[in-house]
Amino acid sequence: MNNYTKDEKDAMKKEFEKLTKIRTDFYDFLDANIPKKDEQFDFSKNPSLDAKDVYLHFFKLDYQARKLRGFLAKAYGFSKE
Repeated sequence: MNNYTKDEKDAMKKEFEKLTKIRTDFYDFLDANIPKKDEQFDFSKNPSLDAKDVYLHFFKLDYQARKLRGFLAKAYGFSKE
């Protein structure tokens, strides 16, 4: 990982910050739409969630994780870049 330039390290930091924000947004969405019992999501209440909203949150999280995968693959030698 020490082979990265300052610009590359800054880019990675920015992408990790985006991932953290997206993850927080996803959990905020769940918190707002699924009741909790003993501080855990209570799926027994069987809430009706909009599948498109759930998918949009998941897609953002998955997309960001895939972006970071490239940095990590390069850092740990899993990539030929």
